[in-house]
Amino acid sequence: MDSLFPIVVAGCCISVFLALLVFLTGRRTSGKKKQDDRKAGLRIVREATKKLKQDPHNTASLVKLSDYYFRNHDWGKAYPLYDTLLGIVKLHPEVNEFTVSLRQGICAIKLNKIQEAFRGLSAAYQLRPEDYEVCFNLGMACYLNNDFSKAIPCLHKALTIDPEASEVYGPLGSALYKSGKFKESLKFLRRSLDEHPEDKATLFNLADAMYESGMGDKAMKVFMHLRPDPEFGPQSCLIAGKIHLNNKMGDKAVQDFEIGIKLSGVPLETAVELRYQLAGAYFLLNNIGKGLEYLRQIQTMVPNYKDVPTLIARYVELNQNANLQTYLASGTSDFVALCRKIVITYYPTSFVKVLDISVTPENSEILCNVESSKWEDTELFRFYRTTGVTGELFIRDFHSKVRDTKADRGICFTAGTFSDEAHHYTEGRPIDLIEKDQMVKLLKKVDSI
Repeated sequence: MDSLFPIVVAGCCISVFLALLVFLTGRRTSGKKKQDDRKAGLRIVREATKKLKQDPHNTASLVKLSDYYFRNHDWGKAYPLYDTLLGIVKLHPEVNEFTVSLRQGICAIKLNKIQEAFRGLSAAYQLRPEDYEVCFNLGMACYLNNDFSKAIPCLHKALTIDPEASEVYGPLGSALYKSGKFKESLKFLRRSLDEHPEDKATLFNLADAMYESGMGDKAMKVFMHLRPDPEFGPQSCLIAGKIHLNNKMGDKAVQDFEIGIKLSGVPLETAVELRYQLAGAYFLLNNIGKGLEYLRQIQTMVPNYKDVPTLIARYVELNQNANLQTYLASGTSDFVALCRKIVITYYPTSFVKVLDISVTPENSEILCNVESSKWEDTELFRFYRTTGVTGELFIRDFHSKVRDTKADRGICFTAGTFSDEAHHYTEGRPIDLIEKDQMVKLLKKVDSI
């Protein structure tokens, strides 16, 4: 056994030596081939350039030189050569018109010369409409030109020609998404992410497409993941906050919007909208002072943005009148309790007995008996929380309710105004209309809740 050991060691050494020799030989061969290729390339460039100086339309030189630059991805040098060839190719049947047209378009796309790309790609499409490279690159040119309605069929066709072409997934999914075809875009955006999981733009598009397709929970997880991202974070924070606001989750909405505001480099339009939504979230939480702070920031950034001046005027008044704030923004129980106090305050020297209270999404009503030293009535109070204009149809409905309950009189409150037609309808009828200005005076007499 011991006598075999030197032989085994010697065999191993020989094997390692041979492997190293093959490796080094391969490297030398590979290096020599690259060196030869470089020399051949320089020779092509030198010879073709020399001939083109003498004849700018020397087709053989144009073809050789453009092909060399194209294969080496030197788009800036290849493009003008193919563009020249495209202009004269009809006169030279020896030149491959399809190759020239396709490559001119590809080079133009690489150089972001989108309009110029259509010249070559359109010609190539007429020659070979079933070619994958033509359909894909024409679709890409349309996509980069924001012509998504034309990009989609081209990219669909490219994928039909080559179902394994994963490079189509991203632009096709994004084109469908940007066309508003959200559900249709989902499968392509997902496939693109499988190939490129680091692609934040596609991830954002996928989340927004899921949100628009009614998949809010799944979309929210992605938006939450993207919130810290410097590029897609602001918009992700904005959408996540809106979803939380729609679900009456003011605290979480505030967190979303505030994260977005603190990010650097936020575009002005997004920065303003984040503050606008944040103000709304604070109003939902009855933190009027904080909401006003952000509305005033908006005024300094973009004067007269949306309805900001109107909101500021409204909420300044609310901030100064706790009862008006309760009337407009509190929960149902606090609102009804305030309405009871209004009824009692409306008749300060009379005895008021509440007979019935009813609450609907549109209004609340209190039926009561009012007894003074000189008279006694059954009266129906209706309270609208709207700050807009209440029209005649609502007052007609209220009048019918007054008759149905056999009340002697109806008193209708609004935080806004009543239309001229509504006022006209009450003439000669036992109905009093109390608009905002008069109601605010009454609220000042009511003890704060």
